[in-house]
Amino acid sequence: MNAVVAAGTNRPEVLAPEFAWRTLRLLNAFRMLATAFLFALFLYPADAPLVGAERPELFFAAVLSSFIFAALNDFAVNQHWPSVPGQCLAQAAVDVLVVAAMAHASGGLDSGIGNLLFVTIGGISFVSTRYRALGLASFAALALIAVQAYEVLHGDSPTLAFRHAGLLGGLLMVMAFAAAPLARRIHENEALARQRGVDLENLNQLNEYIIQNLRESIVVVDTDDCVRLMNEAAAEYLGVGQRWRGARLGEVSERLAQHARAWRAGGERATLSSPFPSADGSTLISPYFVPIGDPGTGALLVFLEDLSVISERVQQSKLAALGRLSASIAHEIRNPVGAMSHAAQLLEESGSLDDTGRRLTTIIEGNARRVSNIVESVQQLSRREEVNAERIDLVSWAAQFVEEFTGSREMPRAAIKLVVEEAPIEVRMDAGHLHQVLTNLCENALKYAQTEGLPTVELVLGRRTGTGRPFLEVRDRGPGIPTGMVERIFEPFFRASPDRGGSGLGLFISRELCECNRAALLYEPREGGGSVFRIIFADPQRWEVQA
Repeated sequence: MNAVVAAGTNRPEVLAPEFAWRTLRLLNAFRMLATAFLFALFLYPADAPLVGAERPELFFAAVLSSFIFAALNDFAVNQHWPSVPGQCLAQAAVDVLVVAAMAHASGGLDSGIGNLLFVTIGGISFVSTRYRALGLASFAALALIAVQAYEVLHGDSPTLAFRHAGLLGGLLMVMAFAAAPLARRIHENEALARQRGVDLENLNQLNEYIIQNLRESIVVVDTDDCVRLMNEAAAEYLGVGQRWRGARLGEVSERLAQHARAWRAGGERATLSSPFPSADGSTLISPYFVPIGDPGTGALLVFLEDLSVISERVQQSKLAALGRLSASIAHEIRNPVGAMSHAAQLLEESGSLDDTGRRLTTIIEGNARRVSNIVESVQQLSRREEVNAERIDLVSWAAQFVEEFTGSREMPRAAIKLVVEEAPIEVRMDAGHLHQVLTNLCENALKYAQTEGLPTVELVLGRRTGTGRPFLEVRDRGPGIPTGMVERIFEPFFRASPDRGGSGLGLFISRELCECNRAALLYEPREGGGSVFRIIFADPQRWEVQA
């Protein structure tokens, strides 16, 4: 954060330099406009000019000199050259000499041209010290008296005209003296306003610093649904980079805008739809709204909650419980189950069983195998072997997997269709873990996507739009997952269709293996019917840097 503190000083040109240069620019602009106006009065009417009638050549030279000086000085004053005191001296000297010449060319101070010095001396008094302003006012008064004395000596003006010159000079000095308190007050107000601006800027920078470094993802939306503030975590979730400032919420995230409109319409009673995926599709986020002012029309403070973090904590708790449970009872379960399975095999081999007995022994053997698989899965979770990550060419690896998977199950090659949206794609993951995850997903897809014809499963490889993270999708045309069960499909021992068998640990183990490899496993319904299970891999270069 940058902070600027105004320093107190008695020198006005140091205290408020912006005000001084701004005043000098305005004074120079007035000089240019005034000389142009006087030149117009000099030209019209041509037979009897209103000014400069006594000495037209002198008046024309004075007006032209003042205009040229104003034009050249415009560049200097805009460049803050040479300094505030130098500018004050130059402008005052030129104006006094030019006004004195124009007054002399117009017949003396009775022409009223001398009154122009009030603007010059008054403006310079605001940006100069009191003694400098009095000195310049004295110089102007002496110049006016000298003009009037010349007129009196040549008989062009009566002696009483000295009163006008003395009064005008005295007023200039009084104004220069009286302007000092007003100038000081203006400088103090200018410094105070500048300090308040610095304080507000510091406060704004502090607010942005705090928000940017919060762990929570925060978005601030104004009354017109325009984004006013967003920290990096929220920008990463929404995938907007740095182009969010001032943009409408619908342009940043249409799904979030829908949630905001629903919340404004129903307030705290609003029932929001299911959470929506982040921009890179690696996690699900749920918005939480806090009103700033009127809930219906005021600004909103939006917190974006990462549901994967909450889910991960729950999963870790369940995993710890499973580990403790499996360590104590796995051996006790495996031995009785093995004995029952062996007894059922011996009973089936005897020749005294009828068809009913053989059917019952088949049921015993099948359920014994199922229990053994559950015990093996639980023990696998409790072991959590170390990840042996390696770089994998995903396209060639997936093609080899399809050949192996269909060949080992004596299935037609067309049962699994490989679609490559982009190549080459390199990921970093434990090859054994990836094989196990993809095997579970493909077996589930084939199991639940049975149709009258050949069951078709699609493996789609590509990169996410915006983030470029590689992904692998397993798509099917089965009945899909009921909406009420979507949040539970990755829970241990959960089965969407109990009649289809299975231990209920396949998806749970698959997600755990993906998270071990810094990947994400997500589900979403497929357009037109079916399911999509998506593996989003971590960036290989990013993983190496973090490691």
